[in-house]
Amino acid sequence: MYKDNELVIRKIEEDDLKRLWELTFKEESPEWKKWDAPYYEHKAKSFEDYILNKETIVNQDDFWLIEVDGIIIGTVGYYWEHKPSNWLEMGIGIYDPNYWSGGFGTRALTLWIHHLFTTLPLVRVGFTTWSGNHRMVKVGEKLGMQMEARLRKCRFYNGEYYDSIRMGLLREEWEEGLLKNRVLI
Repeated sequence: MYKDNELVIRKIEEDDLKRLWELTFKEESPEWKKWDAPYYEHKAKSFEDYILNKETIVNQDDFWLIEVDGIIIGTVGYYWEHKPSNWLEMGIGIYDPNYWSGGFGTRALTLWIHHLFTTLPLVRVGFTTWSGNHRMVKVGEKLGMQMEARLRKCRFYNGEYYDSIRMGLLREEWEEGLLKNRVLI
């Protein structure tokens, strides 16, 4: 668990599953899906179907909750792009629109990046988003990430083409930013 005032990231517990399901799979077209890779299909599912694979959600190292004042608002996670070379990609979802544009995503990813660099033998962390998700690109910039790739017009959504954007941060850039900004985690 990591904490920044009222914001906490932590492993998911079984008691969290109902709220997490409500935020992510209860609705057919949740508002958050318009920003999180909307070009991929999203299907609502019953709570009973959702918990069939609870062992892949609860108490995992690669998928944690974001809470603000004890209220679950989203998740952070990672996956291995290529584990033998320690190439990891991360992601974040703030599912409750009441918590958008308030700095919660930046703060949660700051804690998550700290956790990843502290616990894993990484030299780089990164994420992939799309040019329609301006908030995610802004978060990456605030965290000191570099735009490493821009694949032009490869995401089609609502009759329009968007770019796929890959952003990344090296361990030494992260550490330099911490020292420069005197950030204490």
